[in-house]
Order: sequence, then structure tokens, then C-alpha cells
Amino acid sequence: MTNRKVITGATLIDGAGGPPTENATVLVNEDRIEGVGLAGSIQIPADAEVIDGSGMTLLPGLIDCHDHLASMSYEIASRWGITEMRSQRHLRVASVLRQTLETGYTTVRDAGGLDAGFRMAVEEGLVPGPRLLCGLGFITPTGGMADRLSPLGFAAPGGPDTGLPWGVADGPEGFRAKVREMVRAGADVIKCATTGGASSTAGLGPKDLLFERDELEALVDEAHKRGCLVMCHALGGPGLRMAIEVGVDSIEHGSYLDEAPDLLPIMVEKDISLAPTFGVYTFHATRGTPHGRARAAALREHHVRSVQVAMEAGVRVVAGTDEGGWEHGNNAHEISCLVEAGLTPMQAIQAATGRAAEAIGLAAEVGTISVGKQADMILVAGDPLQDVTILERGKAVDFVMKGGVVYLDRRAQA
Repeated sequence: MTNRKVITGATLIDGAGGPPTENATVLVNEDRIEGVGLAGSIQIPADAEVIDGSGMTLLPGLIDCHDHLASMSYEIASRWGITEMRSQRHLRVASVLRQTLETGYTTVRDAGGLDAGFRMAVEEGLVPGPRLLCGLGFITPTGGMADRLSPLGFAAPGGPDTGLPWGVADGPEGFRAKVREMVRAGADVIKCATTGGASSTAGLGPKDLLFERDELEALVDEAHKRGCLVMCHALGGPGLRMAIEVGVDSIEHGSYLDEAPDLLPIMVEKDISLAPTFGVYTFHATRGTPHGRARAAALREHHVRSVQVAMEAGVRVVAGTDEGGWEHGNNAHEISCLVEAGLTPMQAIQAATGRAAEAIGLAAEVGTISVGKQADMILVAGDPLQDVTILERGKAVDFVMKGGVVYLDRRAQA
């Protein structure tokens, strides 16, 4: 006996960039999309559950390429997880997972702080949440962003039971070993940082170089051997250049890319994505440390221009919020930020659907509404091509399906 569902009557935005299709029909069989077409072109099985999307917009489940779902604050005690019992914190994260899913995000790549057990719990159905890819944490040399010390020199607490390996390594062989350690702990993606950033310590700025070239080459080579993509925090200067030349898979932030336009063709050639993460800088600029606010203000114009020249050059620009620690449940804020930076609404939606799936290595499974893909879809009350802000906080998201399972259905209340 099959479990078929059919969504009818909605205007379809497929995530691949094609024009919207009015009065579309999408047939779901178990967890997969079995048919997509105009009304009347798809035979609806007699036993299929019909989901009426008339007057609504049907989109692929949204994707955040860079979040921190387990981060609740930038305050050091919270970041170290010593403000509450571990069980309480785990339940808090479970609440964030549910909230994120119910706002329309069916896939999230977590860039650090979330251990692989949460991915397993979602996959087992223990807690509702988006499909997860876990990076576990930064990998950097001593003194880098993974080297979490208090002002008095105390190291962040932790041990074998945290599921989050210490991210500090030195030398090529040290980085190979650290990649293996992360993979052993369940990492789906390897996260590194070749520069400082807005939130890094006062002596580690957005253009300051962290890695030696042979160290980064070893990290990237080992990650690729282990089947992992490499996402690299890099804002500008020689650290950004090194990351692109060595061949990481995505640049996270890339705020000063406009100062090195010769890197753009290399990104296209090597298929390196750019996740600008505008959202997090709106918080750093207003609520960050004094030096973080100054850095965020200084990079703003460069950041916008960097995305514009990247788009012009054909670089894949994708949506990633990096807002965990400041705000949860508003991942779609990044889609609005991309439009403010010059992308069209369709381009911004692609950045959070089809393009995003390509960037995180899941293009064969998610990102577009097409036959054979996972049945990840949302119904939105209104037209996000006219106003993308209706996606923010999931305020217009009335229906969420992930893998053929309906997790939210507000249509009856409309």
C-alpha cells in the first residue's frame, strides 16, 4: 500500500529559476516527488490525499547553508554551555529545531556547536527538525577562532562526552589528524577559518591571516578524501586569497572579495560558492562588542559590493544566516538581505533553494521541486516574488512538508 499525497492549485516556484507555474500539481509517493506538472497533466491516484494549495505559492523547502542552531548567545558563559544543565540546553536546542522547521526550513547546514546526535535524533524521528548537516566546530591553528580561551587564559570546558572535538591543530599532519577526528565524531562538513571576523578577539581582524598554506592544503585534501566539503570562514586579505586558491568548497562571509576581483574567475572555475551571511552582521553592527560593531560598519559597503561583483562574475551565491547566537526562527531574514544587496527576489529564493542545495552537496536530493527529489515543500500565503519579507519568521508559511511528512498545516485556520 502506497502513501500518496498530491498538492493542487498552487503557483509553483520550483527553485531552479524558471518562471512560476500557475495551477500546478505535484504528486508525492512516500518521501519522493513522483510527478510535477500543470493541472490535468498529472493523473491523481484515487487513494491520494489531496492538499489544496489554491491561492498559495508552492516552494521547495528552504535551506540555510550556515547556521548555529545550538548557539543561544555570544556571551562567553553561554557559548561554553555552563549557564544551564546539559539536559535543559538539549531541550532548548530541540525547540529551536522544531521552530526552524515550522518556519519553512527543511534543511540546515550547521557551521558549529551542534553535535551529530541532533542529526541522528531528527533522522530517527525523536524530535522534529530540518534535515541536518553538522560541521561540529571550527578548525584553526593555535590562536585562531577555534582556540577558545577566556581573557585569563582558561580553555573552554569540554571532554569526550560533548561530541564536539577541540578544533585547534598545527602543522599539515596536525590538520589531517584533526579532520579525521571531526569525521570520527560525525562531521558532515569540515569548517575552518583562515581569517578573523567581526566577532573574533580584538587582535584578530577580518583580514588577518591564520593558516600556513601547507596547513590549509592538508586540511582540504584530507576532507575531500573523507567525502566532506570544506566551508571556510574568510573575510578578506591573504586568508581569503589562500582559501580560494587552495580550493575550499565555499567561502563564508567573503566581505572584502570586492578588493580582489581576480579571485572571482577562480571561484567560478573551482565551483566555490559564496555564502555572504548578511544577517549576522546586522546584529554585530548594533549589538556586538565595540570592536565588532566597528568592524561590521567598516565592511558593510564592501560586503554588498562583493556580492554584486560575485553575481556578475557567475559565482554561486547562497543563503546562510550565521544568526544563531543572536536570533533563531528567522532564517528567511537572509533572503530579504540578499534582495537588499541587489539580487532579484527569484535569485534570492534560488539562493535558499536550488543554489543552496548545490553548495552543500545535496543537489540530487533537495532544493528543487522535481521528479525523484525528496518531497520537501512549503505553501506560502502570498507571493514572495512581490515581497520576500513574507517569508521572514515563517509568518506566511502555512504548510511544511519534509520527506513527504507534513509537519505544519495552518491552511484550515486561514
